[in-house]
Amino acid sequence: MRVLWLYAHPDPRSLNGALRDEGIAVLREHGHEVVESDLYAMGWNPVVGHGDFHHDPGERLDVLTESQYALENGTLSEDIRGEQEKLLWADTLVVQFPLWWFGPPAILKGWFDRLFIQGFAQGVLDPVTGRAQRYGSGGLVGRRALVLTTVGANAATTGPRGIHGDINAVLFPLLHGTLWYPGMTVVPPLVVNGAVGLSEGEYKTAVGRLRQRLLTIPETEPIPYRGQNGGDYDEHLILRPDRAPGEEGIHIHYVTGAMDERCERTGGEDEADR
Repeated sequence: MRVLWLYAHPDPRSLNGALRDEGIAVLREHGHEVVESDLYAMGWNPVVGHGDFHHDPGERLDVLTESQYALENGTLSEDIRGEQEKLLWADTLVVQFPLWWFGPPAILKGWFDRLFIQGFAQGVLDPVTGRAQRYGSGGLVGRRALVLTTVGANAATTGPRGIHGDINAVLFPLLHGTLWYPGMTVVPPLVVNGAVGLSEGEYKTAVGRLRQRLLTIPETEPIPYRGQNGGDYDEHLILRPDRAPGEEGIHIHYVTGAMDERCERTGGEDEADR
C-alpha cells in the first residue's frame, strides 16, 4: 500500500502519538510506503481564505468558483497543492484524531475544508451526463480510508443505547459525508475507548487490533453505503420509497438498511464515563 497517515493531535507523547508510531512502524515493517501529514507539527492553517487562491481580498470571495479556477490554473497555495499531491499519490488514507466534542479537532476539519475543493473532491462531473459524481464516485475513487479515533468515554456509553449516541452515528458526517462523498471506499473505523486511562494490557490490546486492521485494509469489507448512482436514489437524490420503506434516519443510507455493529472497540467498558 501507499499510505497517507493524516494525524491530528498536538502532543506526540500522547496515546495518539504512541498509536501513530506503532501503526506506521508495522506498515513499514511489512513493506508498505507511508507518508505523514502531522498537522500540528506542520503548523497547518485550517482556515479557508483569499490567500488559498491568490484572490484579491478586496473582492467578494466565491469559494467554489475561485477554488476551481485556482486548481485548474495552478494558482492554489503551495501548502494545499502539497497535501493534494500526497493524497493523489496514496491508495490508502488513515485519518487519526482524538474525538473532541463529538467531532475531529478543528485543525483536521480545516484540512478537509481547504483540500476538498471544487473540481478535486466535489463538483466532479460525469463527462457524458454532466451530473455531479459523489457518494461512491468522484475525484478520489480508488482509495481506501480508515478512521482511527480515541474516545474518553467507555464503549457502553458510545454503543447503540449509550447516552453519547452510537459511535457509528457520531462519525457518520466524516465517514459518509467527507470520505464516501468524493468516492473513497471507507472501511469500518477503529475506536479506542477509555482513552483517558488505558491500562498497559488495554494498550497492548489496542496496538494488536490496530496492527491487524492496518495490515488487512485491502481485504476488509467496506461500510455498505449506498452509492448515488446505484439506483437507490431518484433524480432528486431522495431514497426511493421501496428502499427501507417507511424508515427514516441515517441508517437508511446503508445497503443493508441498518448498520451492523462493525466498530472495533478496546478498553473502557468497565470505566466510568469521562
